Amino acid sequence: MTTTKTTLLVHRKERDTEGHITEIKIWSVPVSEHTPYGLKYSFVYIVNGIRVIGYDNERGKGDHRHINGMEFPYTFSTPSQLMSDFQTDLDAWQKGEL
Repeated sequence: MTTTKTTLLVHRKERDTEGHITEIKIWSVPVSEHTPYGLKYSFVYIVNGIRVIGYDNERGKGDHRHINGMEFPYTFSTPSQLMSDFQTDLDAWQKGEL
């Protein structure tokens, strides 16, 4: 029997003054064909109950992002770059640029 060790590294959930939710999760997972860098992640920005921005590496789909209901490929490099890219999209969305 094989055991897989998954460890939650980051979990941050915030609600802004307008009630919009930002939630960030990163797990350390065993390296596999689905998670070649040993990380699983899910970043989401929710407005009025609707995901308007999301980044994740769902099994079977790989790294991708969601912007206003559309899905796009995403090239993962590092956790800090992932956070920066998510924040860039979040800032652009809040300015009406996305």
